[in-house]
Amino acid sequence: MWDERYADKDYAYGKEPNTFLAENYQAIPQGRVLSLAEGEGRNAVFLAQKGYSVTAVDGSEVGLKKAEMLAKEKGVEIELIHADLAEFDIGEDIWDGIISIFCPLPTELRSQVYKSAVNGLKAGGVFLLEAYTPEQLKHATGGGKSIDSMTTKESLLSDLGRLNFSQLQEIERDVIEGIYHTGKGAVIQAVATK
Repeated sequence: MWDERYADKDYAYGKEPNTFLAENYQAIPQGRVLSLAEGEGRNAVFLAQKGYSVTAVDGSEVGLKKAEMLAKEKGVEIELIHADLAEFDIGEDIWDGIISIFCPLPTELRSQVYKSAVNGLKAGGVFLLEAYTPEQLKHATGGGKSIDSMTTKESLLSDLGRLNFSQLQEIERDVIEGIYHTGKGAVIQAVATK
């Protein structure tokens, strides 16, 4: 599905970073950042422009090729890893930051990945997330139709419970990111430190 979505020459979610990330990236200590389900590179490239050493992992080779092109266009380097998050080894105590921006994983896999992310963060490392909540189904402005791939405050507190949250909120906001995220969105936003 993702290879098909990214096959068009235009960037499905645009070339600009996610708004929540752009407003809060400074919460992440300078250093190594892992971007989960990075897609076409907009967030990884943004962080690289801000001086971070960014590793972008995604299951779509097509998306990663576009991420590589975007990095070249913007004059930065990012490490690209083609992998399924169900099998990707995040490692332990190696990341200064991990970002998850609209990463639509089924509940069981999301829980596994986020618990691994906690282990992957260094002490003082930051997990930054924006995702759709189940309330997004009433808007139909992005995020698909599966409630199982949407995130709640309760699920985040369960999966990331070892982190200290400086931000954790469910809100409605205009999400204007390419042609697939356009309009009023019901989102959860989180910034949490190990």
